[in-house]
Amino acid sequence: MTTVYERLQALQFTWRDALDILIVAFVLYTILRLIRGTRAMQMSIGLLVLGAAYFVARALELAALEAISRQIFFYLPFALVVLFQNEIRSALATFGKNPLQALPGGVASASQIGVPILDAVRELARRKVGALIVIERTQSLRLYIEGGNMIDATLTADLLTNIFTPGAPLHDGAVIIQQGRIAAASVLLPLSATTEVKGHGSRHRAAVGLSEETDAFVIVVSEENGSIAAASEGVLVEHLTPEDLGGRIERVFMRRGDR
Repeated sequence: MTTVYERLQALQFTWRDALDILIVAFVLYTILRLIRGTRAMQMSIGLLVLGAAYFVARALELAALEAISRQIFFYLPFALVVLFQNEIRSALATFGKNPLQALPGGVASASQIGVPILDAVRELARRKVGALIVIERTQSLRLYIEGGNMIDATLTADLLTNIFTPGAPLHDGAVIIQQGRIAAASVLLPLSATTEVKGHGSRHRAAVGLSEETDAFVIVVSEENGSIAAASEGVLVEHLTPEDLGGRIERVFMRRGDR
């Protein structure tokens, strides 16, 4: 009778096996990257729990649980298509436009993001137009993006300024910057309940609220006096000059190990 060690010695690892492992790893990485931060990710965790229940039932010989789990697995492919149809469509469209987008990299530099944002903030502050600008960092904001109006447009100062112009269709809510592009506008953010911001308006509370739940960097322009503030890690810093804000954006990117 052969031992486990002898069976392992008998295995032969070739370049085809290495290629096979790399392809499978790339496919799994791509899928996880595409569904990260979406409802699909949350449902996937539930499916993993169901799968674990099936194998536990088989190991412990729990006949009823095993039978139920087997039936669930039979209909699972159809359920996946129904539950994840939006995510599948979006993922295929994204992958079709740029198959290499799932690879690490492609992150915009601080100047690519900072310059148009600072130009827009200066103009908005001068005109005393309220604004709420979110810069995504390591934690995905796709759940918030999906709840707003998706844009996926090139980041420019003119576009940012026009979005927040009073009377514009998307001026309410926040704009989310993702990978150097304007991902969505008119996004609703969670309001902070901390006592430090209770006396502030909804924009400042929303900025702090999102920074408490994620590592996003949030910029606020007050419509009352045109003052500039920024929220990060649950802390709101007010009365910033554009130069101060530029320095903070630069430091945010210097700390990034984001992607």
